This record gives sequence, C-alpha cells and structure tokens, in this order.
Amino acid sequence: MTSVDTDRALLLSERIAEARSALEEVIQRLEDSCSRLQLTRQQIRTGRSRRELLYQSAYARLEARLETMPVIEQAKGIVMAQTGCTAEQAFGMLRRASQRSNIKVRDLADDIVGRAATSPQGGARSA
Repeated sequence: MTSVDTDRALLLSERIAEARSALEEVIQRLEDSCSRLQLTRQQIRTGRSRRELLYQSAYARLEARLETMPVIEQAKGIVMAQTGCTAEQAFGMLRRASQRSNIKVRDLADDIVGRAATSPQGGARSA
C-alpha cells in the first residue's frame, strides 16, 4: 500500500468515525424525543377531564345522562306537584333557575329532591 492509499484510508476511516458519532447522537436525540412524546401522551390520557371524555365518547355521554336523569325527573315531579304545571314547563323552570343561579340543572335538581325528602311535607306521610 502506498503512502497516498494509506492517507486516503486514514481520511476515510476518520470520516466514517465522525459520521458514526453524528449518527449515534441523532439516534439518541430521537430516542429522547420518543420518550418525551410517550410521557406527554400518558399525561394527556391521565389528565383528560371528564368533559373531554364526554365530548369524545357517545357512550360516556349516555352514561352521564342516565346518571343524572332520575334526580332531574324527581325534581320535575316535585315542581309539577307544587305548581300544577306540565313536565315541559317544570323542566323549563328548572333550566331557567339553573341559568339564573349559574348551577348545573342536575345539582339544582339534587338540591330540590334533598330538601323535599327532609322537609316535613316532603317525607313519608303517616296515616
């Protein structure tokens, strides 16, 4: 091997070593980025609010509605009994009261049902 060939081989092996080192750095940065991405995804999944889940899942929305429906229906019945209105009118009253007081209809209905259950007239009547 001549001196020129030796110099060329040495230069090529230096370039290969530099390229290998640069490639290893890029791979390490890529692995770090993937790890951060996975961590962010996990945080997003665990940090999702109930509202976001309801927005994305029709099943979750249906479940939430089924949870709140009985107490709202009970409150409508109480309002209907007290005022003599229709079910539609009773719900309208609940909705407007909810908006005025900035309280969810479900929470307002729960409060009405709770008060009716604890009041002397709302509890079980003795014969």
